[in-house]
Amino acid sequence: MTFELRDATAGPGGAAPLPVPSLPLEVPSLSLPRTVPELPVLPPEAPARSRRQFAVWTSIVVAAVLVALGTRAFVAELFYVPSGSMLPTLAIGDRILVDRLSSRLHAIHRGDVVVFSHPPLLRANDADLVKRVIGMPGDVISLVDGRVEIDGRPLAEPWLPDPPPQTLPGNLRAPFSLDHPFRVPAGEYYVMGDNRTDSEDSRYFGPIPGRLIVGKVVLVVWPLDYSGWLVVLSIAAVILLVAIAVTATRPLRRDSPGRSDRYPAEVSRAT
Repeated sequence: MTFELRDATAGPGGAAPLPVPSLPLEVPSLSLPRTVPELPVLPPEAPARSRRQFAVWTSIVVAAVLVALGTRAFVAELFYVPSGSMLPTLAIGDRILVDRLSSRLHAIHRGDVVVFSHPPLLRANDADLVKRVIGMPGDVISLVDGRVEIDGRPLAEPWLPDPPPQTLPGNLRAPFSLDHPFRVPAGEYYVMGDNRTDSEDSRYFGPIPGRLIVGKVVLVVWPLDYSGWLVVLSIAAVILLVAIAVTATRPLRRDSPGRSDRYPAEVSRAT
């Protein structure tokens, strides 16, 4: 821009106007600098979540171990069948589940398959044995033509193979060998193996005191039969439910702010 100054004292035909140098005026730019916003710092939630998960799983493992130990000591226990004295009911190598609790809460019945500790007169070194209860306390047991009689009546034994083998007396000269009728003492049980021709039982070591009974055999765990599969599926269902419960109780992550909040829009004014 150029401005002209005139002398105020000069007339209309006076001196020429004084020139004034041009002054360039700079107009500032209206554009804004492009800057990258700093990302917000999120709180360190991952380590805390990992610690919580570790504590939850540790509690589950410890609880499972305690339940297993308590179950084995007071409720149930697995045993291995090493011999064929209980054929055909139990085979060699079968894993059986023994109910410890029922023998303490409920009475032993004739026909129950029980596991018991080493009887005093047993010559073998087996720690535990499995046999079937044949005689109850106070029963008079006798053998007539190779069959067991209780109080003078033949005992029905559907667990024996068909045709049933003969039940012979033991080779000891003792009252319990069943060469003659024998009365079971109070508080004791007369046991036999289902494989009568190959079983060392009460005919050889006498009746067993009730305090030696560990528990009743409830099912064969391995090899799996129908009942065994039910147990396995039930255990799998419980484990699945526990896993679902643990997953469902995990704390939810805090909603993260949207992209529009974390990363502000970059704009510039038009020049």
